[in-house]
Amino acid sequence: MPVSMATEFLRHVPAALRFLSRLPVPRLSFEPENEAPDMAKLGPALPVAGALIGLAGALALLVAHLVSLGGFLAATLAFAVLAAITGAFHEDGLADTADALGAMNRARRLEIMRDSRIGTFGAVALILGFALRIGALEALAELGVMAAAGALVAAQGLARLAGLWILHALPAARDDGLAFTAGTPGPPGIREAALAGLVLAALFVIPGFGLMALLAGLVLAALVLMAFGRLASAQFGGQTGDIAGAAAVLAEIAFLLGVLILAR
Repeated sequence: MPVSMATEFLRHVPAALRFLSRLPVPRLSFEPENEAPDMAKLGPALPVAGALIGLAGALALLVAHLVSLGGFLAATLAFAVLAAITGAFHEDGLADTADALGAMNRARRLEIMRDSRIGTFGAVALILGFALRIGALEALAELGVMAAAGALVAAQGLARLAGLWILHALPAARDDGLAFTAGTPGPPGIREAALAGLVLAALFVIPGFGLMALLAGLVLAALVLMAFGRLASAQFGGQTGDIAGAAAVLAEIAFLLGVLILAR
């Protein structure tokens, strides 16, 4: 990546952190005032911002192990920290998408997504989503807590890439809402985001678990993401912000499980 392109890329990381989290990231001098989120600009920086957020969860995992809380509590605290930082941003999308899938027609599904209440399907999806991630992280930590912390950072970065890909690959399911107004990244933005996500994943996974574990995680995450994309297209007619959030959680689960399957 040329130096000028890399500089432009990194300039959008603070805005990406504000978009993805509740962290009090100050607006820097080079950032325009009151600029609305624009995925064409923010998109490539999302995996980097996701990985930075993942560092907080990784630190919680390491500290919990250091004070001998045990694998389950350490993994649970790691995801509790991440949920607090992000405001359960993507988990909200997972719950809304799960609830909407229980409806009988497309119009009703999109209507349910606007309802802030969580139904049975949404609650079950949240429970399973956290249980699978906590279980996978606990099992990885049994093989090596530092390596597991690295896998968590990688998973957080790749999860944002997955949500971004859904926004790019599918048309907007409706002509309002965040996913529509924020726009979609073009092919160059997707390529830059993919490069950033893959480089980060390699740096944080290969040293601890090896190349084959990384490839297993990437392949399983890609398969799950493609299957979910087809489901979203068939059931909703495209993407929404909630669907992008659900895709991020599903890809994160698949990546962690894939790494676990072939972790050395």
